[in-house]
Amino acid sequence: MTHSVLVPSSLTREAEDKREATRKLGYVARAATVFRVDRLVVYPDRGGDDGRFGDGFVGTVLEYAATPPYLRKEAWGKRDELEYVGVLPPLRVRAQTGSGSDGSGSLRQGIVTEVGSDGRVRVNCGLQHPISLPVPPSMAVSAGERVTIRVSSREPVRAKLVAEPPPGFAVERAAIDNCLARPDAGIRIAASRHGEVLTVDRLGELSEQTTDDGLTVAFGAPERGLPEILGCEPHAETIGDEPNTRFDLWLNTVPNQGSEVVRTEEALFATLAPLTLE
Repeated sequence: MTHSVLVPSSLTREAEDKREATRKLGYVARAATVFRVDRLVVYPDRGGDDGRFGDGFVGTVLEYAATPPYLRKEAWGKRDELEYVGVLPPLRVRAQTGSGSDGSGSLRQGIVTEVGSDGRVRVNCGLQHPISLPVPPSMAVSAGERVTIRVSSREPVRAKLVAEPPPGFAVERAAIDNCLARPDAGIRIAASRHGEVLTVDRLGELSEQTTDDGLTVAFGAPERGLPEILGCEPHAETIGDEPNTRFDLWLNTVPNQGSEVVRTEEALFATLAPLTLE
């Protein structure tokens, strides 16, 4: 079961400056963390992306936010897009802890700093020093690659490489139709003021579906909603000429809104809070 959120590359178009744009993306990252989103996908919105802050700005800042603080300096260095990352709120991702003797310990993200000829690698995973670990026969890693470590003890250090996703969310860049066509997309929802109003009764039905099948929720930008971005009418069965990338539901999670415009980061909290109930 996977929870995916799709946001446009034009997400920060209306921000006054790069600092405000960065802060806005921090709220998006917070929403993804709070509601345990697995994938945060930036899809291209060519008609609304003015490139004021550089191509790929939205995806780069979100990727930086998703990187554990202890790896950010090594993973990113200095980049123009990251000029104001000091305003990003801390995500404080909860560690995923295993159970039993084989799964004990917590998961951490690491970066491979050196690959040896003896089947071992050195990994920086935020402990006092990089640690040397054997590579499982089923895995192949290279220098600079990000990997997941399960740490069962810090003193002395006991850890191992595992083929599991690290805590938090992954950031991807992909076309919206490709995301909706994924086999693990679950129920596909277009968040829009033009959608069906979410009621208590309707939420009960959706909760069962999303719990069993997962979900993919697509959001537009404040000045450019999904119908404008996708070039389709609300509730349309198809997007453009792709009949196999239809939404299952257009949904309005902020009915009777008191503001003329609901910001995308606000819509994320308003939408994911009810849809992730079990």
